[in-house]
Amino acid sequence: MEIKLQQDILAANDKIAADLRKIFEDKGIFVINLMASPGAGKTSFILRIIEILKDELNIAVIEGDIASKVDAEKVREHGVAAIQINTGGACHLDANMIRGALDMLDLDLLDIIIIENVGNLVCPVEFDLGENVRVVISSIPEGDDKPLKYPRIFVESEVLILNKIDLLDCSDFNLGEFKSIISGLNPSVNFFEVSCKLVEGVDVWVSWLQKQIYEAQKTKSGGV
Repeated sequence: MEIKLQQDILAANDKIAADLRKIFEDKGIFVINLMASPGAGKTSFILRIIEILKDELNIAVIEGDIASKVDAEKVREHGVAAIQINTGGACHLDANMIRGALDMLDLDLLDIIIIENVGNLVCPVEFDLGENVRVVISSIPEGDDKPLKYPRIFVESEVLILNKIDLLDCSDFNLGEFKSIISGLNPSVNFFEVSCKLVEGVDVWVSWLQKQIYEAQKTKSGGV
């Protein structure tokens, strides 16, 4: 009975996600579903993207948290629209939550939406949000065995960001072992080593992102 309930929930979610994906495609909006455990640096990563791209692209952020609006306020301080979703205990965002948040955004003006999912490496990967790309952030302090403990999120993400690379030399993190594990789980993943604190490697990621956004804008109804 529990299995059927879960199947029904996911089927309903996938239907809404498909509708969202069509909306995003028609409007040429590139959507990122950003996932990570608490403390990996999701918000800092988003702020670096905003700093680099806000004069070039129209950006909005949807913040998912169990409670509080701290992260959304940080984003707004950078001059970018931010919609806060408090899940009230749920460990993930779902497509229906995203659909509700879109009512507060002018989609005709946007080039990119960044969805900061709830800090969790298990539940968020279950729910399609209509995104173009799933990005998972791991960080040096979390250890090099994180992908072995939570393999699915690393298997199903198109991009892996290894954050806090500036801490590598003062930790026992084995970068070679980490890369070997990732290669076994998801050999086609786009892998970026960054330090949001020192802004190292972020430009490489942003260059990749700009290309993806350009391709998404080609699908916009009526062309660009």
